[in-house]
Amino acid sequence: MPPRPGNPRRPRGVGLPNVGKSTLFNTLTKLSIPAENFPFCTIEPNEARINVPDERFDWLVSCTSQRVSAFLEIHDIAGLIRGAHEGQGLGNSFLSHIRAVDGIFHVLRAFEDPDVIHVDDSVDPVRDLEIITEELRLKLEDLEKSMKRSNDKQLKIEHECCEKFKAWVTDGKDIRLGDWKTAEVEVLNTFQLLTAKPVIYLVNMNERDYQRKKNKFLPKIHAWVQEHGAEPIIPFSCSLERNLADMPDDEAAKYCEENNAIPKIIKTGFSSINLIYFFTAGPDEVKCWQIRRQTKAPQAAGAIHSDFERGFICAEVMKFEDLKELGSEPAVKAAGKYRQEGKTYVVQDGDIIFFKFNVSGGGKK
Repeated sequence: MPPRPGNPRRPRGVGLPNVGKSTLFNTLTKLSIPAENFPFCTIEPNEARINVPDERFDWLVSCTSQRVSAFLEIHDIAGLIRGAHEGQGLGNSFLSHIRAVDGIFHVLRAFEDPDVIHVDDSVDPVRDLEIITEELRLKLEDLEKSMKRSNDKQLKIEHECCEKFKAWVTDGKDIRLGDWKTAEVEVLNTFQLLTAKPVIYLVNMNERDYQRKKNKFLPKIHAWVQEHGAEPIIPFSCSLERNLADMPDDEAAKYCEENNAIPKIIKTGFSSINLIYFFTAGPDEVKCWQIRRQTKAPQAAGAIHSDFERGFICAEVMKFEDLKELGSEPAVKAAGKYRQEGKTYVVQDGDIIFFKFNVSGGGKK
C-alpha cells in the first residue's frame, strides 16, 4: 500500500545537471528561465502552474464565456550529483526543495552531444538513474534518536515503523514500492520521505531518435525501470519541443499530432499524484474541480465551498460521455442517465455534477 499525499498537485523535475530539466520546464510553461550549458545554472527552484489538456473540457467550454481548467503545479530544481545527501554540489538545499512536493519527474539524458556538458563526462542514463535514486533515499538516524529518548507510546509505534522503513531503504529499495499497512502509511506521510513519492521517467532524446522511435539507451532504461517499480517511461525531445514552442500555432498544431509528448507528460503527472477532477457546467461557465481519487460526494462538494459539504443533500450527476452522445441535459434526463447520488457516492473522473445543499441561513444550490 503506497503512501498517499494529503492534497497533491505538485510534481518536481529531478535529474543530473544538463539533462534537459529546465528546457522541459520552459517548454511546459512557455516561460523563459535560464537553461544554460553548465552545472547548477538553476539554483533556486522555479515554479509554475500549467493547464491540464483535456478534450472533454474543450468540448464543454465551446459555448461558454468563462472557463477554469484543471492545473498542475510544477517545480524545476537544479541538478543533483553524487553526494548530494551529504551536501555535495548544492545538495542539501535541493533535497529540501524536493521533500515538499507530491511527485517526481525524473529527467534522463539519452542523447550524445559534445557541445552539452555531462557532469560525469559521459552519457549513461542507467548510471544516472542509480545516482539520483540513491541520493533520494533519506537517512533516518536523527529521527530514530529523538524517538528513542521518549517514552510516549505513539512515538514508540513510530519508531518501530521507522526501523522497518530504514531496513527497507538500506536494502536499496524505494519506500513507494513497499507493501505497507494503513497505520504505517499514516506514519510515512508525516516523514515526507523522498522515495515515497511517485516517479515518472522522462527520457530526453535527440530529435531524430524521437521521431524514429529508436534510441540505443532505451532498452537498458526500460530494463532498469521494470526492476525498480515499473513506473511510466515517456520518451520526449527537448530540442523538438523547443522548436514546436517557437512555431506559429497552426504549424505547431499540425506537427504535434504525431510528435508532441508534452500533453502526455502533463496528464500522466496529474494522474500519478492521485488526482482526478469533476466538472460543474452551465451556459456561462465551466470549471474543473480537482479532488483526490476515491473522494466521496460531500467532500467533493467541499472543494467548491465548505457550506456545500456541511449542508450536503445530494449530488445530481451525469457522465460526460452521455452528455456528449445525447447532446443536452434534458436528453440525458430523458434517457434515464441523470442520477441523484448520496453521501456514499465516490466521484468519478469527468463527472458533471450539480450539488444540492442546505445550511442554516442559506439555501439550496
